[in-house]
Amino acid sequence: MTEERPAVPRPAATGLRERKKRRTRDALLRAALTLFTSQGYERTTVDEITEAVDVSQRTFFRYFANKEEAAFAVQDLVESHFVAALRDRPAAEDPFTALRAAVLTAWDTIEEAISEVIPVDLHMRAYQMIESTPALLAVHLRRSTELEEQISRLVAEREGLDVDADPRPRVAVAAFSGVMRVTGRLWGQGADPSVEAIRRMTEEYLDHLAPALAGDWRTPDRRVP
Repeated sequence: MTEERPAVPRPAATGLRERKKRRTRDALLRAALTLFTSQGYERTTVDEITEAVDVSQRTFFRYFANKEEAAFAVQDLVESHFVAALRDRPAAEDPFTALRAAVLTAWDTIEEAISEVIPVDLHMRAYQMIESTPALLAVHLRRSTELEEQISRLVAEREGLDVDADPRPRVAVAAFSGVMRVTGRLWGQGADPSVEAIRRMTEEYLDHLAPALAGDWRTPDRRVP
C-alpha cells in the first residue's frame, strides 16, 4: 500500500508570482507616466508603453483598463494616503484643523507612500501633466467630487453627524477642496515643480481660509455704516 503524502503548500511560489506581477505593473506605470510627461498624454500610445517594458498589449490591459487608468493610478495612492492621514487625526480636532494637518502630513510623507512604485519627482511631473491636459483635467475634477463626498462622510463620522441631514461637513469639505484645486492649479503653472513648493503653497492658502470666510473684506472707506 502506497503511503499518501500530505500536500505541501507552496507559499513561496505564490509570493514570487505576485511580486513578479507587481514589478510588471509598476514598470508599465513608470513607462506610461514617463512617456505622458515627456511627449504628452494624447500622443502616447499603448504600443509605445508596452514596447518600453518589452511586454504585449494584452499584458498592459491585464493591469489597466486604458491609458486614463494608468494616468491616475498613483493619484489613487496619494488620495488614499491623505484619507488614511485624516482617519488618524485626533478625535478632538475640529474639522478644518484635522483636514489641514492631514493634507500637510500627506505631503510630508508622500515619498514613503509611493516611492516603491514610482519616484516622487515623476509623480509631481505627472500631476502637472494632468493639470495641463484638458481631457485628464475633466476626469480629475470628477474624481475630486467623488473624493469630496468620501471625505465629507468621514468628517461627519468624526463629528457624530448625519451627513445627509447636516450640511456642515459637505460645506466645510467643499471649501477645503476649493483651496486644494486653487493651489494645485497655481502650482502647476509655476516654475517650481517640487513637493516643497506645493506643500508651502497649500499651507499658506489654508491659513487664509478661515479669515477669508469670516472676515470683512472691505477696506474701511468702503464699509457700510
